[in-house]
Amino acid sequence: MKAGPDMGLYINPSNENFERSLRSEIYIDQSGLISYTNRAFMTQQCYLCVSRPRRFGKTMTAEMLSAYYNRGYDSESMFENLKISKDFSYKKHLNKYDVVHLNIQDFLSESEDIAEMIADIGNGIVNET
Repeated sequence: MKAGPDMGLYINPSNENFERSLRSEIYIDQSGLISYTNRAFMTQQCYLCVSRPRRFGKTMTAEMLSAYYNRGYDSESMFENLKISKDFSYKKHLNKYDVVHLNIQDFLSESEDIAEMIADIGNGIVNET
């Protein structure tokens, strides 16, 4: 994994967590979601919500999407053996965009109330730009 100049904690974050997931014996390829997401670009369906029950991989899914779209890293080797690599849109969107990755639960656990949480999110992102 080659780090780029535009990496950060929230903006174009590291692909380390998704890379760790790929090495896990229990990893199941969910990269078909990337194919769907690529088809939704520039359509009425471009706003997506990935919701799943508790403990069903929302964080891993967000890390996968971040690793794929994130222009801060070259992640082609991470995806070359996954389903998405066979899709016609694979190279078109791979590592082409700035990604903002926020885990709201992290902010909630560090905040006294919603106003503080929103301020912390804003400050975290502003400090990276």
